[in-house]
Amino acid sequence: MNAPASGTAARTSLPRVVAASLIGTTIEWYDYFLYGTAAALVFGKLFFPHSDPLTGTLLAFLTYAIGFAARPVGALVFGHFGDRVGRKKLLVLSLLLMGGSTTAIGLLPTYDSIGVAAPVLLTALRLVQGFALGGEWGGAVLLVSEHGDRRRRGFWASWPQGGAPAGNLLAAGVLSLMTSVQSESAFLSWGWRVPFLLSAVLVGVGMWIRLAVDESPLFRAALAARRDRATVEQPPLVGVLRHHWREVLVAMGARMAENISYYVMTTFVLTYAVTHAHFAKQSALNAVLIGSAVQFALIPLFGALSDRVGRKPVYLVGAVGVGVWAFVFFGLVDTRSFGSLVLAVTVGLVFHSAMYAPQAAFFSEMFATRLRYSGASIGAQFASVAAGAPAPLIATALLKDYGSATPISVYVAVAAALTVLAVLCGRETRGQDLAEAGAPQGPEGQPADAPAAGKPAVA
Repeated sequence: MNAPASGTAARTSLPRVVAASLIGTTIEWYDYFLYGTAAALVFGKLFFPHSDPLTGTLLAFLTYAIGFAARPVGALVFGHFGDRVGRKKLLVLSLLLMGGSTTAIGLLPTYDSIGVAAPVLLTALRLVQGFALGGEWGGAVLLVSEHGDRRRRGFWASWPQGGAPAGNLLAAGVLSLMTSVQSESAFLSWGWRVPFLLSAVLVGVGMWIRLAVDESPLFRAALAARRDRATVEQPPLVGVLRHHWREVLVAMGARMAENISYYVMTTFVLTYAVTHAHFAKQSALNAVLIGSAVQFALIPLFGALSDRVGRKPVYLVGAVGVGVWAFVFFGLVDTRSFGSLVLAVTVGLVFHSAMYAPQAAFFSEMFATRLRYSGASIGAQFASVAAGAPAPLIATALLKDYGSATPISVYVAVAAALTVLAVLCGRETRGQDLAEAGAPQGPEGQPADAPAAGKPAVA
């Protein structure tokens, strides 16, 4: 494939690629956030009924956190094969796994029906969700990044990031609708299952759109170059750890404030608002709905801003902002005013958007094409184990032990400080040519992690 042809393909197919990535990530995040929202509102009662309400929620959040443990495994597996066989095939697989596990959760018997087997099966399905999401994020953002051009990459690559607030908006919206039209007993009996079963329909739509998308032109070029070299390269993971370990650490650090603040301000806040500030469930869900809608609109704007001023300045504004806002956030919720609750969540998500929007382009531009799926996924998903996974769990435990939100605010602020340090240590990547990104050169212009002729590496 010659360069002009590649460029033409990228230009004509970019809107379709963006739409497919956005719809696919929206569905996957819908499935993933649906679990977190249900864990905050109903799973404690249905799967851990013999505990007091806060302990039951704590146990439900524990199953929620366990799903994050599978995300690095998904990142490794999907990253390896995504860098070997292509982005598109792995994205189709991730969508099927996520949709299947979410639908199965909607069919699960509860503790009252099968006892301890119920939370065990719930946890197993959550692990499948985590595995699928660990592979989804990297593939979706790379497919857009590698189709686009360097001048507007921040803008276009931010659209798959919009799948997170869109998925959360959809999940909270469906649950809010169910709680508004049903009694508490009906919702706990069967109403909570409807949003999970709806996933089967959404996955069908996502598959239809995603299968129509072409493979990344940059990946096809890298695959052709690999075949021309006629050598056996090391596994992508080895190349990432040898040549991009600094970038992996920067990506992991950059995720700390972004991941922790998001799950505190969208998932834990549901528990805090209902059990501590005595809001109705629907009011808490509606606040998250409004904040998510605002965030969805802001993400492409922050992505475009990162194309003008750089990835790092926009990211740093978000990290500093969320660290400061954490101390205002719970004070507003404690006023027990719906308007203050909406303001707390919305402003928190504005600062989160400033980190999340440029993240796709920022991480993509750190790694070479032949290692990009693995590098971006490892950096993002390994951080999620230490950041997003325990965030609602830690926040709930701190609230239970101290009876105050101040320790939770300190927790978010410390994460923000770590992110600021990591981003300052990283290099500015705006304008990076992805065909040349992160490609250390060895003798005679070969990639440094490629073996010399006649000396194949261990596959």
